[in-house]
Amino acid sequence: MTASAEAAVVTAGRRGEKPRNRSFAVTLVVLGALLLVSATAGMAIGSVHVPPGEVWGIVTHALGADWTEPGWSRARETIVLNVRAPRVVLGAVTGAGLAVIGTAMQALVRNPLAEPYLLGVSSGASLGAVTVIVFGVSLLGPVSLSAAAFAGALLTLLLVYTTARTGGRITSVRLVLSGVAMAAVLTAVMDILLLTSDRGNEARAVLAWTLGGLGGVQWGTLWLPGTALLLGIVVLLVQARSLNLLLAGEESATTMGLDVARFRARMFVLLSLVTGVLVAAAGPIGFVGLMLPHVVRLFVGGDHRRVLPAAALAGAVFLIWADIAARTVAAPMEIPVGVLTALCGGPFFLWLMRRDARRTTDRGVA
Repeated sequence: MTASAEAAVVTAGRRGEKPRNRSFAVTLVVLGALLLVSATAGMAIGSVHVPPGEVWGIVTHALGADWTEPGWSRARETIVLNVRAPRVVLGAVTGAGLAVIGTAMQALVRNPLAEPYLLGVSSGASLGAVTVIVFGVSLLGPVSLSAAAFAGALLTLLLVYTTARTGGRITSVRLVLSGVAMAAVLTAVMDILLLTSDRGNEARAVLAWTLGGLGGVQWGTLWLPGTALLLGIVVLLVQARSLNLLLAGEESATTMGLDVARFRARMFVLLSLVTGVLVAAAGPIGFVGLMLPHVVRLFVGGDHRRVLPAAALAGAVFLIWADIAARTVAAPMEIPVGVLTALCGGPFFLWLMRRDARRTTDRGVA
């Protein structure tokens, strides 16, 4: 290729990059605006309706940015600040975290059906929570349930890595299979605990927790999932180039200088720990990490430098609205938010499987 031809290719690539950058910027702006609208709706909608203007009046007054005399009741202020606002923040953090983790998992195992609970972490967290509920353990007070769930997730991660390690090496296939097997064992143990329990009310409490939910959260418990999300996003953005290399295959990534086995092991540990924190805070909410990465890629492409921040915003928006629906669809009864995400994710999962099957068939014909 001549120097002029090479220059033409570079120039064309730069021209193609500019529209993609503009599209990415527009997508981020739109998602940011949707997140702001969603947060407002999450604090305004409920059994007691609070006008959006009043919502932000309450919020800005609480932050010290508004020194005017409050024109709202003390009850509405308590509802917005102490009941709905923490719930909205947890929904945004959990949705963003699950979407980002799902994005990374799909790249690490090169499987579009991968999701955050691939390594059985959610089963370990569920067993920890069930143990607290069944035996009535309250050593740590109101955080006993979340602490037990995280401990169960962490212990599961250690067991999965121990069983997957052979000859000092861990392959992604053995890791995934170990996670599936461990999830089955832990689920069986959880069922035995429920069946042999002498107390009759545990099954309902366990079912509510295992379906996921954002209710009852307090400001003092939000720092841990928030920190985990920030850490996960920062590390993944730093490693976005390595995630991009994996899309081309292991051999190509190795040729480009990436130690695939070590990189995967480190990423799996990080993602599993962040998942454990999120599950401990909100329960195992399914399908968010499966759906949102694919939806986002339709708008921003496959580059993880774009997909990760867009997926975080989209996941936050989606889970906030799922929680709004969970609170209002069957009011005054609240539906576990995991039920609604499953109703959305189940059909999406089937569509994704059919799409991949058609692509495989088309490649075979070609």
